[in-house]
Amino acid sequence: MSALWPYATPGIPDKLFQQLPGIPLTKKEVRLLVIGYLRLKPDAQLWDIGAGTGTISIEAALLCPHGKITAVERDEEVAKLIKTNCDRFSITNIDVISGSAPECLHHIIGQPDCILIEGAPLKTTLETAWKKLTTNGRIVVTANNLETLYTASETFAALHMRNIEVAQPAVNRLETRGNRQVFKSADPIFVISGDKLE
Repeated sequence: MSALWPYATPGIPDKLFQQLPGIPLTKKEVRLLVIGYLRLKPDAQLWDIGAGTGTISIEAALLCPHGKITAVERDEEVAKLIKTNCDRFSITNIDVISGSAPECLHHIIGQPDCILIEGAPLKTTLETAWKKLTTNGRIVVTANNLETLYTASETFAALHMRNIEVAQPAVNRLETRGNRQVFKSADPIFVISGDKLE
């Protein structure tokens, strides 16, 4: 548990994370959905590939204090940002790896039972992640365009992934503009998930 977020539930407000201009942050409502699809256990071994600011990694680390989270981010400056956010929330069970997927995945020690792919060359990263994933493990992919959605669907089928689910939430958030409160829609995103069964 973190002094900055002393609750047992996910849903950390976006403003509590350190951010960099131009680096996208997974919005709170989308994080809640993604974490739900990951179906994390208390001792989860999660790889977050394309971790960005580390928001999902941090939420997962707080939910799974006996787990190990590996946050993979190709941009060194952004990887440092993840470490900064880990320090902000007093997180000690996240390993931050600065490297490009899928190449760097071959050097990570351990076998994950959950993998989240938020970026990277999707087809080759999915194929490599599938080989590393433990039996009965789970993969979740986020997609914000048709090409990524199509590649995920095609690759899931080729890998014979089971229990495939796809969700596309519509999120509207209340924001203050001047002296008015208005609803603003978050960018649409697809969440695609599936299991690796025996």
